[in-house]
This record gives sequence, structure tokens and C-alpha cells, in this order.
Amino acid sequence: MLWVKSFHIVFVTSWFAGLFYLPRLFVNLAMVPPGSEAERERLLLMARKLLRFTTILAVPAVGLGLWLWLGYGIGWGAGQGWMHAKLVAVLLVLGYHHACAVTLRRFVQGRNQRSHVWYRWFNEVPVILLTTVVVLVVVKPF
Repeated sequence: MLWVKSFHIVFVTSWFAGLFYLPRLFVNLAMVPPGSEAERERLLLMARKLLRFTTILAVPAVGLGLWLWLGYGIGWGAGQGWMHAKLVAVLLVLGYHHACAVTLRRFVQGRNQRSHVWYRWFNEVPVILLTTVVVLVVVKPF
């Protein structure tokens, strides 16, 4: 079980690294001046590659988490309310990941309507989600 848990942590950390940086690329894309096509295309290429890599990392992160939960029974039984909250947080992370994919598609299509300031705030969401998950897993407040 410790091997599964170790690799789960590694993949979750790597997944979140991508979720921390991808919205930063959105900030930069939102700031590209009109007519700077080379800069825009370079940032879009970086964002596409990062999203693809981040998605690949999410699969084993979620899979190993499910293995720990369903295979080893972590979070089952009485007094495991923290696991229910963690599962909700994981669903929110998956939703955020999806929102990043939709946002990138809008940038590619030239349909972005949000400012760089909005994306700076959007960039804070994964920090809040990761903090929530870590507190739930380590402290197990309920």
C-alpha cells in the first residue's frame, strides 16, 4: 500500500504543478497585444503541450487514489467524513481541469473575453483546492 500511496502523491503533485502553471499561461495570453501572432502562437503551443501533459498525469493520480480508496479501504467506515469532503474536492479539481481545457479552446478559437486580472484570480483556485485536500487528508477534521 505504501508504494501505491507514494506514487499517488507524486502524480497528484505533478498534476497540480501543471494546474498551477497553465492559468499563468492564460494570463500571458490575455496580455498579448493585437498583432503579436508569433507570441500568441508560442504561448498557445506551450499551453496545449502543458494541458496534454497535465491530463496524462491526472489519470494515474485519480486511478491510484481510487485504488487506495476502493482497494485498500482508506476512508471507509465510521468517522470518515473527511473522505467524502475530499472526494468533493477531487471532483472540483477535475472540473477545474476541464475548465482549463475549455478556456484553452476559447483562446485557440480567438474567443477569449476575459482579462488578465480575471485569470490571475482563476490561477488561485488550484492553490485553494490543494490546501483543502491536504488539510482533509492530514488533519481529518471530521
